[in-house]
Amino acid sequence: MSNTLTKKRRLINTLVAGNSITAGEAKSRYGIANIRAAMSDIKNQFEEYGNWQVNTETTSTGKTRYSMDDIHPGQRVWGYSNDGTRFML
Repeated sequence: MSNTLTKKRRLINTLVAGNSITAGEAKSRYGIANIRAAMSDIKNQFEEYGNWQVNTETTSTGKTRYSMDDIHPGQRVWGYSNDGTRFML
């Protein structure tokens, strides 16, 4: 089994860590050419259980910036770093 994270997993880790990202940033950092498709998949996966909300906002230059908010009603016990490792909060 490979320890290499997929492009989508690295994007998820960035969003879960509280960061936001534009299409240009996703392409340069992770090689994701179609962020709309990736965010659609992530939205379907994460919003299904009601723990996360995917957000979009338009920047002053007209670009779309994506982020995620934790709407879990309790406190999280585990978190994930940008490299995909899990840690106790």
